[in-house]
Amino acid sequence: MSVRAVVIGASAGGVQALSQMLPGLPVGFPVPVMVVVHIPPKKDNALVDLFARKCALPVKEAEDKEPLVPGTIYFAPPDYHLLVEADETLALSSDETINHSRPAIDVLFETAADAFGPALAAIILTGANHDGAQGLRAVCEAGGFGFVQDPATAEVATMPEAARVACPGARTMALEDLAPVLQAMIEG
Repeated sequence: MSVRAVVIGASAGGVQALSQMLPGLPVGFPVPVMVVVHIPPKKDNALVDLFARKCALPVKEAEDKEPLVPGTIYFAPPDYHLLVEADETLALSSDETINHSRPAIDVLFETAADAFGPALAAIILTGANHDGAQGLRAVCEAGGFGFVQDPATAEVATMPEAARVACPGARTMALEDLAPVLQAMIEG
């Protein structure tokens, strides 16, 4: 089955990592991309404006009950978990923090794994906690594709290292190779 959606999680150092990766996704990229970055709850989401200037694809803050549109990059809003529903719409939740985080990467990855099963690609980037490790394992157990930024290239290696331990079947890759590999997988 081909990939129909991509989820990405990042924390400390994530803005720099995403700045290298997301602009590599070309116009016409045929699937939605959902991103969780740990940001403080009281902050405005400057990520959307920042990445809208850098990326070829439309970039927006996810809204509750919004249907996913191919070729769009969705960022989780501050202080809300981002979930994917079974009908492949987005949902927002203010449930308790997970791994001291809201939004939590595990929540996005686990709900996206339920919605897309083997048609999901998930990527864990740099970060200073263990969020995303269980979610990546859920993606791989559902038959999806797991990728981890090479910890040697991460600004903070804790999160990719935890993801590799939780999901040994995930592919470890250099940051600059992630966008081309995604594109090749989806076109192939």
